[in-house]
Amino acid sequence: MRLLLALLPLLAACAPGRSLPDLPEATTRDYRLGPGDAVRLITFGEEALTGEFRVNDSGAIAVPLVGSVRAAGLTTRQLEAAVADALKRGKMLRDPSVVAEVTAYRPIFVLGEVNKPGQYPYQPGMTVVTAAAVAGGFTYRAVEGYAAVVRIQDGRSVEGKAERQAFVQPGDVISIFERRF
Repeated sequence: MRLLLALLPLLAACAPGRSLPDLPEATTRDYRLGPGDAVRLITFGEEALTGEFRVNDSGAIAVPLVGSVRAAGLTTRQLEAAVADALKRGKMLRDPSVVAEVTAYRPIFVLGEVNKPGQYPYQPGMTVVTAAAVAGGFTYRAVEGYAAVVRIQDGRSVEGKAERQAFVQPGDVISIFERRF
């Protein structure tokens, strides 16, 4: 029994994923648009300039009469200003009033020890544990206290360990580990 108690800290230290660095904390404010997001633009008084647009893989949206407007990396407020500026520069409207809202986020991916691994729609405020719940819940072999998350941050891929209440972001790939004992 004493030997078992002495080995428990060693067993916990070699748990899968424990050596990963902590994932930088995700914020729920100032969401930045990226390829795959869908936004609704409303231009007051201009029905032809109102509609839903998807951010393409080069990070832009195609706005009627304006053309391509860079959206990736911008907040919705910054996108509103960019579209309004493009309308002014093109001399289409003198003082455009533009509103933007995200209608569909990039999906998240949940892998590993969940009952239904796969791609799922992101919802604001989603955490590692709610992502696992959406994927059918943990299997009986799952490490439930933390997971590995791969995230694109500042244009590069970052992988880290995230506790179960850590916020996820659109595009995250979440891996639930299998217990070794």
